[in-house]
This record gives sequence, structure tokens and C-alpha cells, in this order.
Amino acid sequence: MNLLYFAPPLFFVIALIFSMLGMGGSQIYIPVLFWLGMDFKTEAIPLGMLLNVVNSATAATTYAREKLIDWKTAIPFAVCMVVFPPLGTLANVSLPTRPVILIFALFTATAGLLMLSGWRPKGGPLSQRKKWMVGILGGGILGFFAGLLGRGGGSFVVPLLYIVGLEAKVAAATSAMVVTFSGVSSFISHIVLAARPNWIIWMLCVAAVFLGSQAGSHLMATKLKGKSVKLIFGFVLLGVAAILIVKDVL
Repeated sequence: MNLLYFAPPLFFVIALIFSMLGMGGSQIYIPVLFWLGMDFKTEAIPLGMLLNVVNSATAATTYAREKLIDWKTAIPFAVCMVVFPPLGTLANVSLPTRPVILIFALFTATAGLLMLSGWRPKGGPLSQRKKWMVGILGGGILGFFAGLLGRGGGSFVVPLLYIVGLEAKVAAATSAMVVTFSGVSSFISHIVLAARPNWIIWMLCVAAVFLGSQAGSHLMATKLKGKSVKLIFGFVLLGVAAILIVKDVL
């Protein structure tokens, strides 16, 4: 039996959880597809990036209808996350990869612990000017390092937005829009690698992620309280940080 047929039900659950967090999930989809038998470069990466876009775009549509997206932060952040990764790739600066990824992982873990502790940044709502600054600086820095290191920056968008002062649900919704823009750019750059996709598997995975994202985003937008969202955020971010450290540092 082809093990890849286990991917769609698994991806439904992953999409349900990650859509609530405003994250695409490519950091999970790609290794799972590889473990189940896909070639890493020509199959797992292109399909994983496609599923990333489907998940974040579906969730972002729901959050936009529910008016949860902070557009003043999302637009400059998204634009910079599209523009700066190619600049990071072109820069080709020789940096030690492991220490940089360790810094990002510790940053993610810190945000997770802050959410679990219930700590909230002080200073009140961000002004319009500060939202634009967060979008431009945050998107520029994360985008540049994403291109430089060959990693997606979506895992770090939510923690950054939360730490600078956005409410947990607004941070997740805004991140979903940002990740959609950056995900489309990444998918376009990787789809050229796809060699003879297994269209049945691809379509089943896309359908499962779409349904999971629909369910997760509606649950987050209409049912979950801010406290519940922060608990889910906290544990998943700690898990993402652990995966980064084990996979890319150790």
C-alpha cells in the first residue's frame, strides 16, 4: 500500500491546528511527505509549499470576513516578506547557519512561554506609524534571513506580532495574510522543481488541507476565547522551536 495515502487525513489535522495559529504548516508538511516516500526536492518541497498557501489563504479569507486582520500591519509586512527573501538569496553572505537558527528557535520558544504565562506587552495599542514600522522592519528582517538561510519565515511572524503588542487572535489572523503572500512567492520559485506530480495524491492533500483550514479558522474566529488561543499558540510554538533545534541545530 502506498503510504502517501495516509497523508491527507494527517494533513487535515495539521491544517486545522496551524490555521488557528496563522501559520501555513510547510515545516510539517514537507518532512512528512519525505518520510512517506516522496523525493525531497522534486516532490515534497513543491507540494508542501502549495499546501502552505492553501492553508494560509483559506484561513486568511475567513479572518478577513471576521475583521480580525490588522491590515495596517499586514500589508507592509507581506510586501517585505515577498521582496526581501530574493535579496537575502542574492546576498549569499557566509553566516554560520546553526547559531542563527538557534536564535530564531529561542525567540519562538520565548514567545510560546510568554503566551502560556499570560504576560502581555505594555504600552497599549500600536499607533498607525508603529504598525507600519513593525511591518516594514519585521517583514524586511525575517524575509531577508528567510532567503539567506533558505528557510520560511512564517514560524516567526506570529511571535513577533504578539510580542510587539497585537492581541493573540489578531496576531494569528494577520500572520495568515502575511504567510499567504510569502508562501505564494516561495511556491512559484519551487514549482519549477516538480517532476511529474502524482495528481491524485496532490489533489487529496489539497482538499484535506482546505477542509482542515476551513474548520480551524472558523473555530478560532467564532468559538475560541483569547485565553484558549494563547494556550494553543504557546504549546505549538514550543513544539516548533524544539523541531528547529533538533532538526537544524543538533
